[in-house]
Amino acid sequence: MSDAQRNTADFWFDPLCPWAWMTSRWMGEVEQIRPVDVTWHPFSLAVLNEGRDLPEEYRALMDRGWGPARVVTAARELHGQDVVKPLYDAIGTAIHPGGTEDYDEAIKAGLEEVGLPADLARFAHTDEYDEQMRASTQKALDLVGDDVGTPVVAVEGTAFFGPVVTPAPKGEDAGRLWDGCVAVAATPGFFEIKRSRTAGPQFD
Repeated sequence: MSDAQRNTADFWFDPLCPWAWMTSRWMGEVEQIRPVDVTWHPFSLAVLNEGRDLPEEYRALMDRGWGPARVVTAARELHGQDVVKPLYDAIGTAIHPGGTEDYDEAIKAGLEEVGLPADLARFAHTDEYDEQMRASTQKALDLVGDDVGTPVVAVEGTAFFGPVVTPAPKGEDAGRLWDGCVAVAATPGFFEIKRSRTAGPQFD
């Protein structure tokens, strides 16, 4: 298929978010069966939730959660856009299917797996690239509003939060969900479809 016939999409993720992880696995399937090329962007839930009154457990998670998004942002700034998705895959695999709650260890393992310099891990605990991370987060929020989290997907100017789905659909099931999401999000005046979750993330 020619480049002129392909769509471009953008996907914002926080490496900590299990639902963004599920949606990213779906998005990978979509890339295989629909004419869409995805650019991946870091998003920080810690930035989104600054100053908000949060439950104690979630606040503690946000306080610990700066590191992975910071390191992905630093890697993008220093090594280019092409490292973002592989590094997200590696760190996310350690955190989600792997079950590690030691984010420094997940970052270390992710950098090693992707072949990036180990000293990038230091950016987890500095604000050196926070301006760029905040800008990436804000770009997603400008598209969908600040009453959502991750994931955020945009395709040809149409953006939406989600889909929140488990397990991640595969094959043509993934394609049909993509078609539906793009269709409803592109409808003028459409804002929300939702139902209560009855299952947690189901990792392959």
